[in-house]
Amino acid sequence: MESRSPEKQTVRVTILNRQYTLRAASDPGDIERMAAQLDDLMLAIAAKAPNADSTHVAVLACLHLADKLNALDREMEALRRSVNQTSETCRGMIEELIRSAGEGE
Repeated sequence: MESRSPEKQTVRVTILNRQYTLRAASDPGDIERMAAQLDDLMLAIAAKAPNADSTHVAVLACLHLADKLNALDREMEALRRSVNQTSETCRGMIEELIRSAGEGE
């Protein structure tokens, strides 16, 4: 059976007062929301650095987003460790209950 990729849709967005036409396989609404968030971020950066050109604003936005991604990666790793530790604790408790139940027969 032939695997077909989802049909791409055209999405028009505005980021930092420039219009872009994108082709997206995912939900166009998701793309529009992400573009709006990026636009808000870049406009906020541009307001704080009025002499920065769009390239500098884009680089600063990328650094900001990379920082957020790194923080989320660290948080996810901490959660993963916590889940693994809790799983090990539960496994030990279950094994102990099984042993105790076997001894009581």
